[in-house]
Amino acid sequence: METAEEVGMRRRPAGVAGDEATSGRPRSRPLGTRAEPRRTCVVCRSSAAKRTLHRIVRSPAGTVTYDPTGKAAGRGAYLCGQPSCLDMAVRRRSIQRALKVTDAVAADAAVEALRNRNEEVRSG
Repeated sequence: METAEEVGMRRRPAGVAGDEATSGRPRSRPLGTRAEPRRTCVVCRSSAAKRTLHRIVRSPAGTVTYDPTGKAAGRGAYLCGQPSCLDMAVRRRSIQRALKVTDAVAADAAVEALRNRNEEVRSG
């Protein structure tokens, strides 16, 4: 019987096809846990967990709205929710740029909807 070297076959490197446990790579998180997605605020550029940021979405139809669920279809832009970031988002037109829309009124209305929701949460 011929060996792998004699036949010209390459040996399987560590970590391929069932050899993951002995690959030598350290695991960054325990087995069974998923990495939480991270997103960046379009104004202050702070990175945080996706669930802690607020999403404004441009739907495939082109409408811009605040998405409280974070699951609506379309292109999304994230805001951290700080009052100063909301003000600067309107002033700098960060949402328009991130969503690639020209309708400033719709983008500003979505930011106002987010601002109103934050005020309701704080007062309620």
